[in-house]
Amino acid sequence: MTRLTTVLAHACAAALFAVMTVVAGSPAAAATLVEVTNFGSNPGNMRMHVYVPDSRPASPAIVVAMHGCGGSGPGFHQSSEFASLADRYGFIVIYPTATQSAGFGNCFDTWSDAAKRRGGGSDPVSLLSMIDYVERTYGGDPDRVYATGSSSGGMMTQHMLAVYPDVFKAGASFMGVPFDCFAGASDYPPGSSRCTGGSMDRTPQQWGDAVRQAYPGYSGARPRVQLWHGTADTLVPYSLLRESIEQWTDVFGLSQTPTSTDSPQAGWNRSRYADASGTVLVEAYSIQGAGHALPQSGMARYAVEFFGLTTQSNDTTPPTAPSGLTASGTTATGTTLTWTAATDDTGVTGYDILRAPGASGGTFAQVGTSATTSYADTGLTPNTTYRYQVRARDAAGNVSPVSDTVQITTQEGGPSDGTCSAVPTVQSEWGNGYVIQPLTVTNTGTSTITGWTVTFTLPAGHTLTGSWNADVTTSGQTVTVRNVGHNGTLAPGAATTSVGFQVSRPNGDSALPSGYTCA
Repeated sequence: MTRLTTVLAHACAAALFAVMTVVAGSPAAAATLVEVTNFGSNPGNMRMHVYVPDSRPASPAIVVAMHGCGGSGPGFHQSSEFASLADRYGFIVIYPTATQSAGFGNCFDTWSDAAKRRGGGSDPVSLLSMIDYVERTYGGDPDRVYATGSSSGGMMTQHMLAVYPDVFKAGASFMGVPFDCFAGASDYPPGSSRCTGGSMDRTPQQWGDAVRQAYPGYSGARPRVQLWHGTADTLVPYSLLRESIEQWTDVFGLSQTPTSTDSPQAGWNRSRYADASGTVLVEAYSIQGAGHALPQSGMARYAVEFFGLTTQSNDTTPPTAPSGLTASGTTATGTTLTWTAATDDTGVTGYDILRAPGASGGTFAQVGTSATTSYADTGLTPNTTYRYQVRARDAAGNVSPVSDTVQITTQEGGPSDGTCSAVPTVQSEWGNGYVIQPLTVTNTGTSTITGWTVTFTLPAGHTLTGSWNADVTTSGQTVTVRNVGHNGTLAPGAATTSVGFQVSRPNGDSALPSGYTCA
């Protein structure tokens, strides 16, 4: 009973706060929490409230702030500090209200099959409609959308970052759980749940694979993740913080050992996990002695700072141009770009990647964004020349001059024996490893095939550390990849793009597998 009372505490605050109602298409009055109806597709049957500060830039950032089970959007607005921070830094806050019960009432759906599938429906699609509404109605910046939440809202934060990594720039999860922790609605209630029962333990790769399989073939930038948990939390056990850290560091290809630790305030132990350029991609806070009662005073400020939003909206100074742009690991269908970080008076929040066709002429167009100083561009045409430039953005939306130009020519298409072909794509690389995703197998024949086998050679010193959606064996440096039941049958011209694998290598070694053959 004590646990249930803790979860439902947010609901009491909701009853104390009166709200207005507006119809979609009529912008809300500034600095007032308003309810929006008819905001778009709403399969989760959710309610939407929005807070728009008086002072904001032309293209403000968007923060989706989500309550715990039994709570509401207005209740979380009243009990958290995100609205006051929005007044100070000029971003818009969406406060959704969940209506799923799962035995508790008003919980965000992180358990159903529909919610775990991209575009499957339920609460995630309703949340996307709310974001789209704010972008259309208030000019919200689609490149600066962030998620945060407490308890059930913290769970939904990690859930949305996994299923929709192309929508969110970063997230801050208070007392949440890793993505795919719940097996279904019957597994959801805390206490009786396998997820929150206190014994959940998977390997980092198993957790990371769950995220990668939520959006198969995705090769863009992943949202940065901030995690918060109280050491005395028994409703959502503190041990799940470790599982979340393992999930997101594996997704980013980072070590399980933090690159730095500190205590920004008494009782707050912070661990940071940064990439080779020093960019913090995962940040975890252990709050000593705290139970299931986060965020506490001041914590929202740290979340907004992690998002890169703690700059005044009158900042007009653009970052410097990125330098040292290089390309490496170029294959028939992709290449990996790296560059030296730009500098800014308030901090760089991300980079735009621009591409132009050919060795000259043609127009540079944006093809992606990155929160780090690297980017893997995929889906290129074999034996084709491209040029790239990069520019930086800061939290106020100022854009830097473009970098110098780097030119690449993709390799010829993957080898074929007349029946099938295999073309690898480098999804991501770091100092001592890389991920190939997808390894695209295409039926190049004139009749349907019911099975395929791909072989390739790992460079000396490289070791296969994981794979998915295929039966993989190794003999020395030779790797053999065979289809599994669901992806072996390919019609003429059909391809499978769900196969992938991860490899470790000596630090600084930039070699990649070679000699791909398909039969």
